[in-house]
Amino acid sequence: MRGFVSLLLLVLQLASCAAALAAPAAEERVIVAFGDSLTAGLGVDADRTYPALLGERLKREGYDYRVINAGVSGDTTAGGLRRVDWALRLKPEVVILELGVNDALRGQKLTGVRANLDEMVSRFQAAGARVLVAGMRLPPNYGDRYAEDFRRLYGHVARARNAPLMPFFLDGVGAVAHLNQADGIHPTAEGYAIVVDRLWPHLVPLLRK
Repeated sequence: MRGFVSLLLLVLQLASCAAALAAPAAEERVIVAFGDSLTAGLGVDADRTYPALLGERLKREGYDYRVINAGVSGDTTAGGLRRVDWALRLKPEVVILELGVNDALRGQKLTGVRANLDEMVSRFQAAGARVLVAGMRLPPNYGDRYAEDFRRLYGHVARARNAPLMPFFLDGVGAVAHLNQADGIHPTAEGYAIVVDRLWPHLVPLLRK
């Protein structure tokens, strides 16, 4: 029964981003924004999520890329690992990997989180994609040691796989009340605009015009 429930949850997760995962045209260059609710844009209009705003920025700057929002609300690194093969069907040139905070909020062992992230980066790279690792942080009430170990694991994964690192995905937005929704976790549209601004210098070296 437990196996059936797990399979059902995975099907529902994949169905939620099925439209985004439509196969791109052969000539398209694709960036896959791969993550959880912070990528999916929970609570904001679809055209104000960070992948949508990033797509607009790319066009303004003269980069011909299609940005696909492959965010699934509530996803963990284990869930992300199960979605890698499907995401690879899009033939991404670049992957922005933002996952892990849901694992940590549930108190998961960080060795498993790190291993899952490492395998995701490895599999994307093996398929020819350039991966930008987006780090996350925890509030201090999770314990100084656990929070610090969590922060550092993104750097360990990035160095091990020679991948660029954005140290904190919510840089300039996290814990800033007016840039977040009422839950204090998910950015507003204004917050996502800042996310794109802070992400941009880490992403540009991976792009080609």
